[in-house]
Amino acid sequence: MKIGRWIPRFSLIGLARVGIGVLVVLMFIAHEAEWVPLRFVTQMELNAYDTRVRLFMPNLPAKKVVILDIDEKSLAAEGRWPWSRDKLAKMVHELFETYQIKVVGFDVAFPEADNSSGLINLEALGKGELRDTPGYQAFLERSRKSLDYDALFAEQVSKYPVVLGFFLGDKAADKAGVLPAPVLNLEALPPTAYKHFNAKGYSGNIKILQEAATVAGHLYPALDQDGTTRRVPMFMRYGEGYYEAMALAVTRTFLLNVPIEVNNEVKSGVGFIKNLQLGSISIPLDDSMTALVPFRGARDVFKYVSATDVIRGTYPKDELKGKIVIVGTSAQGLLDLRATPVREDFPGVEIHANLIEGFLDKSMKHRPFEVLGISVLTLFLIGIPFAVLMPRLSAVVGTVVMVVLCGAVVAFNFYQWQSNNYVLPLAPPLMMMLLLYFINMAWGFFSEARSRRLITGLFGTYVPKELVAEMSKNPGEYSMRGETREMTVLFSDVRDFTSISEGLTAEQLKDMMNAYLTAMTEEVQSHRGTIDKYIGDAIMAFWGAPLPDNEHARHALETALAMQKKIRDLDESFIKRGWPILHIGVGLNCGPMNVGDMGSAFRRAYTVLGDAVNLAARLEGLTKQYGAKILVSGNIVSSVDGYVYREMDKVRVKGKTEGVSIYEPLGRASEIGDTLMKEIDQWHKALDLYRKQRFEDSKDVIKPLAYANPETKLYKLYLERIIHFRTNPPPPNWDGVFTFTTK
Repeated sequence: MKIGRWIPRFSLIGLARVGIGVLVVLMFIAHEAEWVPLRFVTQMELNAYDTRVRLFMPNLPAKKVVILDIDEKSLAAEGRWPWSRDKLAKMVHELFETYQIKVVGFDVAFPEADNSSGLINLEALGKGELRDTPGYQAFLERSRKSLDYDALFAEQVSKYPVVLGFFLGDKAADKAGVLPAPVLNLEALPPTAYKHFNAKGYSGNIKILQEAATVAGHLYPALDQDGTTRRVPMFMRYGEGYYEAMALAVTRTFLLNVPIEVNNEVKSGVGFIKNLQLGSISIPLDDSMTALVPFRGARDVFKYVSATDVIRGTYPKDELKGKIVIVGTSAQGLLDLRATPVREDFPGVEIHANLIEGFLDKSMKHRPFEVLGISVLTLFLIGIPFAVLMPRLSAVVGTVVMVVLCGAVVAFNFYQWQSNNYVLPLAPPLMMMLLLYFINMAWGFFSEARSRRLITGLFGTYVPKELVAEMSKNPGEYSMRGETREMTVLFSDVRDFTSISEGLTAEQLKDMMNAYLTAMTEEVQSHRGTIDKYIGDAIMAFWGAPLPDNEHARHALETALAMQKKIRDLDESFIKRGWPILHIGVGLNCGPMNVGDMGSAFRRAYTVLGDAVNLAARLEGLTKQYGAKILVSGNIVSSVDGYVYREMDKVRVKGKTEGVSIYEPLGRASEIGDTLMKEIDQWHKALDLYRKQRFEDSKDVIKPLAYANPETKLYKLYLERIIHFRTNPPPPNWDGVFTFTTK
């Protein structure tokens, strides 16, 4: 076996086409390898991710997390936000003692002290004008416990598993409250170039609350380049430590403060936290220490409980037992809305809720750390063969291959999403294949258009351009194979061309023939005819191929009449240029003909052959004998009605044994005047008498016609024949056919 036979061979243009395809593949590989990031491709991948999220999210009610909602109802009942912290203390107490929840997390921070009780004013009076008032200091000490709302809130927070929130930001000047201790420090991670979200400022909680809380988590959602929240940093760095996210802090607290086990990975000198281990729960992270939010649904997934119902104890007691509660808000003016893959106005509190549910039910989607290698290898293995082979494929096969490959990539991607929770790149391979496909289709289209223009320019001198355009729409329907069709063929010839050519220079003859042939060709093509060939001054054309034409005989006859009119239109310009006036004879016949690509190994042509073709050539030659401009066969007369024909004779041409009736078409019936119609009627009467051998009676009818129309050669011809038959009468069984022994 020769290996070379399986290697595609390309022309220089084909190699250029392949080269462009390979460059496209390399461009996508460079993007996936993060050498040359392409923002548009990144955005398309984000859109593809969003589509998969919406397509596969379960839309099932959450089992473990409930939203405690500071809603309009709560604001109306408890007053405007922020509430005094004694009220929050009561709320925490009710949640744990009355409703027996497991954990509560606050999607808010408390960076400032609560002075709404007036205690600060009482203390100021105790230090001022009421300092020496008997009993005031004792009263102040008794009141301090009930009026120190921060202490009341801190006391309740310290009793139960409560997770507070805090904000990390980019402004170094923002430093309010205090931060909790970091969950990871720099020594806990290898000294490698970790990617992470780095904060410069913070807004934490006041010290008394932070020290009372079980733990605290940051409330920072990561924003992708389009401003959409799809992931949350599980760790953010501030100073010398890493701080955990609210969702992670709540989950750890729910799991009884299970410690974080970090699974580090180092590749090419870059460190990653591949995943976190919380007991039996593994939380996969990407290379920026973020986790994808496992959106469960767009709406009505999490139960919302009005905060005032809990504070007042009116909510059913068993509804919240054992639940994780996240305190958030849906009230106008307080609502924290985020753009997400599932909604443009997604409540921020539900981002934490979705993460917690995802952690606990182990449904976290993630990009495997091997994804870069997988993606680059996928692009290479699909793209290079696709780029090399696509130029060799037809449009149909190329489309099928592209659709099958795209379908396979999508199916594999969806399978990995559902079965293994893998988020593999989808947009880059699809975009690469589509771009390669459209480049090749566009290349093929423009190449075909160029070829079509070349074909039209070449064959348009023979076949009407509108027919070439019509054929090019469905090229598969047409071929040059030989076949038999009912068609019409036309032959035309210039009278006395030899003597004309002798009176002109070679340059003049060339210019005159070009002008003449151009004008005649225009008439042929304007009536859907195909030029077969030019034979010196003669023209051969046919109708009915390569495009079928049910009106081929009519179109050919209209062409013959138009050519006779056109030749007279040329007279004035010919005279001005010193050229002689031309006269032409035209012969037409229709019938079965063989049409196709015929010729030798050296030269071929798309032409017609057959007896019907030969008869048309003979008819053109007979126009000289009868002084007619156009001669047609009886087949034309029977095929094309609406015209007036003068029967000329019944002849036996060379090579034929049977007689053929020949006619001269004079024009449309509606355009023929009464005088000419009377002349034709008289002529047909004379012809009938002639064929009945009543020569003297025929002569009596013809002589007035010849006298009135001295230019009509036909009448003189028959008068000469009658004189001949006077001395040489035909046999009694004479059929009236005149035999020609020459072409």
